[in-house]
Amino acid sequence: MASAKEIRTQIKAIQNTGKITKAMEMVAASKMRKAQDRVVAARSYAEGVKRVVGNMMNAHAEYQHPFLVEREEIKKVGVIIVTTDKGLCGGLNTNALKAALGLMKEQTADIEVFTIGRRAGMFMRRVGAHISGVAENISDSPELSDILGVVTLAIEKYEAGELDAVHLVFSEFVNTMTQQPTVMRLMPCPVPENESTAGYWDYLYEPEAKEVLEGVLRRYVESLVYHAVLENKACEQSARMVAMKAATDNAKDIVKDLSITYNKARQAAITQELAEICAGAAAAG
Repeated sequence: MASAKEIRTQIKAIQNTGKITKAMEMVAASKMRKAQDRVVAARSYAEGVKRVVGNMMNAHAEYQHPFLVEREEIKKVGVIIVTTDKGLCGGLNTNALKAALGLMKEQTADIEVFTIGRRAGMFMRRVGAHISGVAENISDSPELSDILGVVTLAIEKYEAGELDAVHLVFSEFVNTMTQQPTVMRLMPCPVPENESTAGYWDYLYEPEAKEVLEGVLRRYVESLVYHAVLENKACEQSARMVAMKAATDNAKDIVKDLSITYNKARQAAITQELAEICAGAAAAG
């Protein structure tokens, strides 16, 4: 059994660690609320873009934009993976990366990876994946410009025929306790479904509808990735808050157990000293 002094040192160290995890929990809780507000605000924009694209496609069904056409042969597939830059957020990144690996194993074509978040880049380099684009150090209040380079590169490769399909992997925010790893096809674009096929409305276009649709489809693809980053940020803060709360509770439990051990060690030391004193007194008598 460790000495009482050693146990007391362990208790102090664990108490200090508990204070740190408690502070991190409170910071994550504050950031989580802000991240949730950004997700809710972005959902309105994403739904608006989806509705516009759906109406334009219904109005001009004869025009098949390259972003909407299925390739006959899939030779190369791009995968955009969204994770966090930092750790200490439970199994959030692990679950997303497992989903990404599952998607990659299902493909029979060559794969190019585009990573958003340092954790995705570290993992994909470790498994030897071909990484074509990287975006790291994403702020807690991400802007479209933070990930635009990666998205634009994937779009350009798709337009040039270097990629025949692009998929997106991210964590979707369900609630504070639940973050769902999500895999979706980014290009060819998922066709937006209107609530009513008979009640769609058309626009007056300037210039032609084809040019407008091309611009809107680009914004649509960008909005899908940007919204995925916002969802992932909300998931990150939620998962970190839960993980830090669990760490704080575990620290309290360990301190409680060590305190019992410390009291036992202290009592044993006192008993031994008394026994030695009694033995010495008996020998002297």
